[in-house]
Amino acid sequence: MDSNKNKKTFRKTGQVLEALRGNLFKVRLDDGGEILAHLSGKLRMYRIKVLPGDQVTVEMTPYDDKKGRIVYRGK
Repeated sequence: MDSNKNKKTFRKTGQVLEALRGNLFKVRLDDGGEILAHLSGKLRMYRIKVLPGDQVTVEMTPYDDKKGRIVYRGK
């Protein structure tokens, strides 16, 4: 069963510009926008390090286009 069908989120890719306090990051999206993003629970649980310059995938809702959640760290 795919529980993602009912969620109204979408994913975008971007690059981490700056690491802020409390697991917050400033991310520049590939479409040119800048958002504040926090780490998802799985990334925190497995202690995945996210550094400035990393390529990330951000999950966002259509309600707030200035905030998001980092769900994947690329290479």
